[in-house]
Amino acid sequence: MKIIHITASYKPAYIYGGPIQSVGKLCEATISDTHQQHIDLEVFTTTANGKNELPVETKKPLMIDGVRVTYFERWTKDHSHFSPDLLLGLQKALKQAQQKNEQIIIHIHAWWNLVSVLSCLIAKWYNIPVVLSPRGMLTNYSQNNRHASIKSLFHRLIGKHLLEYCHIHATSTQEKENIQSIIQPKTITIIHNLVNIPSDLSNSDESNMNKENLGLIDKFKIIFLSRIEEKKGLPLLFNALAKIQMPFTLTIAGTGLDEYIASLKKQAIILKIDDQIQWVGQVSNNEKFKLLAQHDLLVLTSYNENFANVIIESLSVGTSVLISDQVGLSSYVKTKQLGWITTLNPNDILKTISEAILDAEKLNLIRKQAPIMIANDFKDAVLVQQYLYLYKDTAN
Repeated sequence: MKIIHITASYKPAYIYGGPIQSVGKLCEATISDTHQQHIDLEVFTTTANGKNELPVETKKPLMIDGVRVTYFERWTKDHSHFSPDLLLGLQKALKQAQQKNEQIIIHIHAWWNLVSVLSCLIAKWYNIPVVLSPRGMLTNYSQNNRHASIKSLFHRLIGKHLLEYCHIHATSTQEKENIQSIIQPKTITIIHNLVNIPSDLSNSDESNMNKENLGLIDKFKIIFLSRIEEKKGLPLLFNALAKIQMPFTLTIAGTGLDEYIASLKKQAIILKIDDQIQWVGQVSNNEKFKLLAQHDLLVLTSYNENFANVIIESLSVGTSVLISDQVGLSSYVKTKQLGWITTLNPNDILKTISEAILDAEKLNLIRKQAPIMIANDFKDAVLVQQYLYLYKDTAN
């Protein structure tokens, strides 16, 4: 079986956050798990790296962490990523596969960009089965957040017909429900993201810190680690923290548009919490686990998240999480009792953060138990097999 992954951006474009990690991990784990099986996997992507381009050779397969990846130049920037060369390359690959009578699957990642949409159109033209992972792009929030009128028109003209052709992969029950409120695809399957958790860090001293004396710590350490954008709900978090009576610090790790970050810093000054916030910018993959382990609580008060890899990353080193009920993993966190769930009501956020700060016993228990739970629930081999079953079912 030949599997072509189509994604507008790929490693090392880590500026795009979790989706880059998820797609890369899936491809690498599939290659590793199926080296004795008849699986031919490759990635078609662009040189997208935010406002810049990745300094890579284009239109030639490169080996990136064991995965065959071909980068193509793009003509337009975020969020359209128009790349005629990629589309021509895909068309050529499909023709060659059909001439060889190869069984082929196209796995497209994300939606609302020209790489995804036009690749889906080409696959449909050649009658090639498509698995689509929307990566949070098919929700009521994403439909109405930016360029809503353009999205609505496009959806009616062509998007709906293409989506109905796809076999959709959702990363959580919540994402599945969101998708089904917009479209009814051929099939829809829930499989969690593969998350890259270094085993040597999951048992590190930082992740097993003794928190028995948590109440004696001068300041409660909160961390936000994600791409900094409107849907993450940082203004809601700031308003709640401004009313917290207990001493705390907030570390903000990640990047975003300069104008938006400047507006957040201005809000922090107005709320008089700017001296309690540390902005550390983009953090490397290796360093982020150490940074997470050094904090007491990860907070993510997002308006919408289909999954949120950072939750699994945080719990893998024992750091509890406080997330909104609009995050795909909220049901998992609630069921496993690995943190706190809040609504997006500012008073509820304030109340929930206060409860977390005061509950040293629960924080300590999560610190000890979470790494074991995550290691068991998110095994690469188990998840890869679920993806392979999805590909085989789709092909049949």
